[in-house]
Amino acid sequence: MSKNKDNKKKEKLDRKTHDKEIKKLQTELVKLQEWVKHEGLRVVVIFEGRDAAGKGGVIKRITERVSPRVFRVVALPAPSDREKTQFYYQRYLTHLPAAGEVVLFDRSWYNRAGVERVMGFCTDKEYGEFIRTCSGWERALVDSGIILIKYWLTVDNEGQEERFKERIEDPRKHWKLSPMDVEARRKWYDYGRARDAMFEATDTSWAPWYVVDSNDQRRGRLNCITHLLSLIPYKDLPYEPVELPPRSEKGAYEDVAALQKRTWVPEVY
Repeated sequence: MSKNKDNKKKEKLDRKTHDKEIKKLQTELVKLQEWVKHEGLRVVVIFEGRDAAGKGGVIKRITERVSPRVFRVVALPAPSDREKTQFYYQRYLTHLPAAGEVVLFDRSWYNRAGVERVMGFCTDKEYGEFIRTCSGWERALVDSGIILIKYWLTVDNEGQEERFKERIEDPRKHWKLSPMDVEARRKWYDYGRARDAMFEATDTSWAPWYVVDSNDQRRGRLNCITHLLSLIPYKDLPYEPVELPPRSEKGAYEDVAALQKRTWVPEVY
């Protein structure tokens, strides 16, 4: 594991630099995608962190230019009454990757170590069982050939407060702030202690945790994606140029005219 991060704050990264670098990284993600398909790799990437830490932003940039058939995002809702009676990991099993797939978990089975523990949605016995079994569950995944990568995105108190206020003020972001988020804000220190206990129990050699400084969201995205690419060795497979064939004139007809009698969307703009 690397040494602890220096807490000295840097100036926030400007958008122009971010966009330039993200374009390069997304090109590499496409190369990784082709390699994953070629080699039949199975990859699971977990994104955890406090509310408003930037998990969705990183996932969005990862998936923007790749195929949703290869990179799948899993963001499960609260478990149903039936799911609450199942083996805890059962509902996650069906979302694990087949050959040639990368699954990105926007929160994962670690809900039990975080929100369920802090908000009282699980019993002490259920929590204890999770802490006792999680590393073994992940060892089984890794031993089966799955590449398992776990990220914790961290944001400080001031950063989270600022982002919550943005969600309150911007109508486009209202949906991002739930009553649960507000309550979690009150329990800041409880979440911190739960995080530390989770790390202590599940930061293993076969499935280590990687902490991403997301106080500057742009830097955090770039650093996280760069690190992700470094963990999965891949090669740039040769691209076979495609030559477009000429349009066949057999059976030609007035294609545009055929559409004129249909209902068109009004041109408001």
